[in-house]
Amino acid sequence: MPTAPAPTAPVDVLVLGGGVAGLSAALCLGRSRRRVRVLDAGEPRNAASPHGHNLLTHDGTAPAELLATARDEVARYGVELVTARVVDARALPGDEPSFEVRTDDGTTHRARRVVLASGLRDELPDVPGLADRWGRDVLHCPYCHGWEVRDRTLAVLASGPSAVHRTLLVRQLGDDVTVALHDAFEPDDDERADLEARGVRIVPGRVTGVRVDDDALTGLELADGSTLACDAVFIATRAVLDDALVGGLGVETGRVGSPDEDLGAAVTVDGTGATTVPGVWAAGNVTGPQHALASCIAAGSAVGAQVNLSLAHADLAAARDDLAAAGA
Repeated sequence: MPTAPAPTAPVDVLVLGGGVAGLSAALCLGRSRRRVRVLDAGEPRNAASPHGHNLLTHDGTAPAELLATARDEVARYGVELVTARVVDARALPGDEPSFEVRTDDGTTHRARRVVLASGLRDELPDVPGLADRWGRDVLHCPYCHGWEVRDRTLAVLASGPSAVHRTLLVRQLGDDVTVALHDAFEPDDDERADLEARGVRIVPGRVTGVRVDDDALTGLELADGSTLACDAVFIATRAVLDDALVGGLGVETGRVGSPDEDLGAAVTVDGTGATTVPGVWAAGNVTGPQHALASCIAAGSAVGAQVNLSLAHADLAAARDDLAAAGA
């Protein structure tokens, strides 16, 4: 009968997620001489993107290269990097926060604090063929991908009110922009006037598929049999969190998007990155799908400092208790 792996040595901080937010937190904590272990399943949100952008001094660097460099950097400070999927996470009873996490190999990990940096999964609109082009010419962020498709024939797949905001940003990239209304959104008179004022065409009808020639997007197929020509299409995705982590830890989440458009969920944090569960902080896309590389790195670093401060206060309290007990 196979023997279950022995529990690992407890650490100060478990970082759940090894993207740039989690590794940035780990770097700050490692440099503060905390015992840190990063658990990562190796499925970053930006895996489909050939290049990362809007990251000063590293603009255009492949996401995989950024992560490889970051892992090397944090390892210099004694941070443990473990490739494993978290299947269960929970807070342990007691006056002082502590946590237990189990990974898919059966290993149990314990820590005094947790940084939740597990990111999100993008759920695309239910249109056949979109997922196959994701990160190449099916795009979501004009800031991350817009420059690369500038002055091309561009489309926006409207699945809710956010499409108007997105289209106005896409319009900055070129003059040839069309909104495909799909079947879930009808702009009001003011929204139509805004789009028309910027020279954006509005095409009604459900999008039923994509047209690809020579491994390049050439258009969106509509329900009436026509094709809307385009070289790239911008879409809204729905943010899906990892319930094994978010639900297991019991942190509060909130809806993303407007009352008329469900764009998923995000972990609720305060100004320091603290969640509603004492001892758990969160950083990066898990706190909102709008975060790009630069803001994820910044958030991770800030959260790392807050976690270290929390541990410093806990260490002080324990030291004072020890002195009091020794003098009793």
